[in-house]
Amino acid sequence: MGRHTRALRSIGDQEVVVEPGDGHDDLAKALYQEFGGSLMAFALRLTGHDRQWAEDVVQETLIKAWRNADKLDRQPEMLRAWLFTVARRTVIDGWRSRSVRPQELEEIESDAIAVSDESDRTLAAMIVYEALQGLSPEQREAIQQTYLRDRTVNEVAATLGVPPGTVKSRIHHAVRALRRALRERG
Repeated sequence: MGRHTRALRSIGDQEVVVEPGDGHDDLAKALYQEFGGSLMAFALRLTGHDRQWAEDVVQETLIKAWRNADKLDRQPEMLRAWLFTVARRTVIDGWRSRSVRPQELEEIESDAIAVSDESDRTLAAMIVYEALQGLSPEQREAIQQTYLRDRTVNEVAATLGVPPGTVKSRIHHAVRALRRALRERG
């Protein structure tokens, strides 16, 4: 059998014969019957089990086979390899285009759009400020130095001229007092 001659393969009891210039629809049907299931399983794995995308990949692959019917090698092993290569490349192109394009978003009704409101943050800041005022000056300084100025215990100890253990103790007691105060304020 030559490259552009006879049969694709026996399917069921009949042999599908597709000659160059014959109806390429027969080729597309035969390819789908013969390779559709395994091509779909392959596409599902490549697309991360996105069924809709995998179906699109199979369809695109079969359309390319239909368009190139005169150039296809009709040996089943060669057809399978060609189809799977086209499917893999289609998925790769899809991944590339998805990484370049922004994700599509559904339209949101204007009533559902939340407007940024700083009142919650302001209220929370006021509550934390009041809770900090309930601490001793030493505890408040230890909290401010470590949490707000992002300094280490050793740096705070050197700045305040006290041992690191003292800073740790102040922080521990300050955090417990803050939790208690914030729980009381709700």
